[in-house]
Amino acid sequence: MSLVEEFLLLAYDEDGTPLTDGTHLDNGLGGALLLELALAGKVDIADRRVVVLDPQPVGDPLADEALARIGAEPRARKPGHWVTKLSKQARPRVLDKLVAEGVLTVTEDKVLWVFPRRKYPPANGQLPAVEAEALQRMRAALLHDEPVEPRTAALCALVAATELDRKVFRDLDRKRVKARLKQIGEGAWAAEAVRKTIEEIQAAVMVAIVASTTAATAGST
Repeated sequence: MSLVEEFLLLAYDEDGTPLTDGTHLDNGLGGALLLELALAGKVDIADRRVVVLDPQPVGDPLADEALARIGAEPRARKPGHWVTKLSKQARPRVLDKLVAEGVLTVTEDKVLWVFPRRKYPPANGQLPAVEAEALQRMRAALLHDEPVEPRTAALCALVAATELDRKVFRDLDRKRVKARLKQIGEGAWAAEAVRKTIEEIQAAVMVAIVASTTAATAGST
């Protein structure tokens, strides 16, 4: 399962509702797409801009479309540009895919008996196996001080950037989680180039969230 799908599953509660707002969730998905391509060796960050290393598809439609868009751009763009661009329409497509694969199901209700709401609880009523495995990897990374493999470190970076750690790891000591996430982000758990790429994309997600939130606040005044 892709990093994008793992992140989305982590961002939804067991009742099928998001654990965070749309701004955090969607920009996190945009960052997850970039990280997926970076971990696959398809893109890298050079001079603070995303460049394509290998244009060959990875076999995932959403990631392959993202790779093609980046490659077709006339000039290299900063990670923040792509986090914002790739965040659009990612969520419904990933949700539809997970529903089609039988990982999630769809239910509908109304908030305050008036506003329609669509929820995506686990299809079998239990935590999806892939989400449980991702949680196990991340909890082990947070509770121990050993080096963390790049994929888990990338997922930790996404959870930290979108502030989901407060919800996903609410049963763990807050100080420990915060300190360990910082340590994972700065640690020598991977080659320097990979670590720097994840750092850049994590920062881009955080900036995109702030920009989106500021724009929404300004528009409501």
